[in-house]
Amino acid sequence: MLYDLIPHIINGLALGLLFALLALGFMLIIGVMEVINLAHGSLFALGAYVALAVMVPDGGLPYAFMEPYYALPDVPRYVIALIVGPLVVAVVGAGLELCLRRTYGQDPLYGLLLTFGAALVLEEGIREIWGSSEYYLPIPRGISGGFIAGDLIYSTYRIYAAIFAAAMIGLLWLFLNRTPYGAIIKAGAHDGEMVRALGHNLSRLRLFVFAFGAALAAIAGIIMAPIWGIRPVVGVDAVVPAFVVIVLGGVGSFWGAVSAGLLVGLVVGLTAAFATDWSLLSMYLLLLAVVTFRSRGLAGKASVLES
Repeated sequence: MLYDLIPHIINGLALGLLFALLALGFMLIIGVMEVINLAHGSLFALGAYVALAVMVPDGGLPYAFMEPYYALPDVPRYVIALIVGPLVVAVVGAGLELCLRRTYGQDPLYGLLLTFGAALVLEEGIREIWGSSEYYLPIPRGISGGFIAGDLIYSTYRIYAAIFAAAMIGLLWLFLNRTPYGAIIKAGAHDGEMVRALGHNLSRLRLFVFAFGAALAAIAGIIMAPIWGIRPVVGVDAVVPAFVVIVLGGVGSFWGAVSAGLLVGLVVGLTAAFATDWSLLSMYLLLLAVVTFRSRGLAGKASVLES
């Protein structure tokens, strides 16, 4: 019985790592901006759509102009999609932060409403450009298909997605904890005014953090696109688990978010093995069970990004 659950456990771990990557970008923005960015899911979706435009001829870019590019093998186009998608979304995120500046120092509800409106604008913009149909993001042949281990079949792409997400989480941790700019970001999550008093440009820091968080959302969107598909409302499907992971892990812990993401992924994956219809509901039941006994989550601390 346990042997038969191994594929579900592996799928759950892969999904959990992707949830954690998405949630960490969300948490970066909450920590430094003190704004719950309701447009984070739409930025996730936009990253997937930009990658689609880069990968396939009918993905939204003029074919006549891009015809020599689409003649490239799938691997270079996929790598370019992983670079271009986050860069485009980071620019959009930076523009959203500029709009948010008028809400700083005011009732947090203003920022919440602005990001909610931005989410609606982005979703409708996606519909205008790409329509409402569901798309599939092609992946390089080398990481598609499956392989047999023992008597079980495993998805090659899910293994790749898990390794990629784990590598991105590790690089993010190194950036935040081993670089001077990462130290400034963590300090900004504790006390923005102190960062300003030490001579750092707080406005520039906020712009960078919002763009960086948006880029992380885009990366998660690109990696999850072959698993979830691409449709205008996929951002809603993404932002809710990200919020659950942050609350469950504790708004204040990097590794709390990672462990919560893995836990949510495992619960969803194992529940799907026995009751598919309950797989998504299981994450909410898990959240309810944890916050009932520990209101600050598994590893909640006083400030976001505190290790």
